[in-house]
Amino acid sequence: QVQLVESGGGLVQAGGSLRLSCAASGRTFSPYFMGWFRRAPGKEREFVARIVWTAGTIIYADSVKGRFTISKDNAKNTVYLALNSLKAEDTAVYYCAAGRLGSWDYWGQGTQVTVSS
Repeated sequence: QVQLVESGGGLVQAGGSLRLSCAASGRTFSPYFMGWFRRAPGKEREFVARIVWTAGTIIYADSVKGRFTISKDNAKNTVYLALNSLKAEDTAVYYCAAGRLGSWDYWGQGTQVTVSS
């Protein structure tokens, strides 16, 4: 069983920055992807970014491209999301996920990011 635990959320003013972390634990942890999603109040969950766990290939949602940066530390089984130039519309619960091609198998509990305008 794999567990994902996010941290680093909080309240920040528009234009500010935060760094989210997601630490994975489990007997065998070898996902193909790790990624971040978010759910804003009253909206569906949406994809934010993902990284290929071995190759490091990265994809971002257009809404965060140039402002958010996903990175990983394989030795620590941890993925990060640096959030810069935050906007009010970035307010959401951010979820970490790990999975295979075509399937996100594991999810964290989420961490709240609130951007005040």
